[in-house]
Amino acid sequence: MEWSSFSGAEVTALAQGESFFAAPGERECPACGRRSVRAYVNAPENARRPTLVSYVWCSACHRFVGTRAKHPDGLVFSDPLAALDAGERRELERSLVGFLAHLDRLWDEGALPQTFAAA
Repeated sequence: MEWSSFSGAEVTALAQGESFFAAPGERECPACGRRSVRAYVNAPENARRPTLVSYVWCSACHRFVGTRAKHPDGLVFSDPLAALDAGERRELERSLVGFLAHLDRLWDEGALPQTFAAA
């Protein structure tokens, strides 16, 4: 299974409309047109300042984008990977392809999408 990055125009299209925080379900993919774009966010504990890391991928055409941004004040969210210890988390994230496949499995099993709320 080959993965590739979303183009700049596709990333721009993904950013349009309702945010994943407000509507965390699947979206239409700007690359292939299927409703199979998924997202996962986490807040790394070892970041120097409040940071949110986002992964957005299409489970149909295997395009993805990852971003880092300031963690919005008061944003809290569920994280099905929170129970992993640091070593397990590192091992899981060692391969982007393996990590995205794991996230896809969590989505298919119902552990994702995440829930978001303001604290």
